[in-house]
Amino acid sequence: MPTLTGIAPDPRQPGYRLVEVDRGRFASLPADALELLGLRVGAALAPAVLDRLSELADVEAAQRAALRALARRAHAWRDLERRLAKKQHPPAAVRAALERLTARGLLDDRRFAEQYAAVRATRGKGPARILTDLLAQGVERGVAEAAVGRALEEEGIDPQVEARAAAAKRARQLSRRWCGAAGCSRFWCAAVTPVRR
Repeated sequence: MPTLTGIAPDPRQPGYRLVEVDRGRFASLPADALELLGLRVGAALAPAVLDRLSELADVEAAQRAALRALARRAHAWRDLERRLAKKQHPPAAVRAALERLTARGLLDDRRFAEQYAAVRATRGKGPARILTDLLAQGVERGVAEAAVGRALEEEGIDPQVEARAAAAKRARQLSRRWCGAAGCSRFWCAAVTPVRR
């Protein structure tokens, strides 16, 4: 049966304790969670207590991985959940870690969607593309639509005007391609192709 061989304050994380089991480092865990278990150095660990320590260690590992990902760039909840599951973190630990980050205000789908939509709108991406990207990252449709609408409004972009301009540009490209393949003159194509405004 495994034995608890040490509990010491973690010098890198205030409020955490380094836990040693059988003279080997087990994990750095929150002190308040350890107090609830009533651990004593030198005592044998019951299977239920060892399982609880493993669960706490899994949540801490998932939270650290999530924080590293959030330090690189913002993420939506579902996107981050998929990334952590892909790295083999247990689903229950991932959910618990993401709930902690949400409670601390570090993970917010609404804020992420607004930032994402604002950046993509300034880069010239259309509302349908931005909405599709947000939905693919797991943002709820209502949140994504509101964020796209707000971003377009702030940039002063009218989606209907942009759509007409894109359609006109594409029609010109296709008529040039078709005319070149058919061997007709540009004068004839310009006379036959109606211009709508």
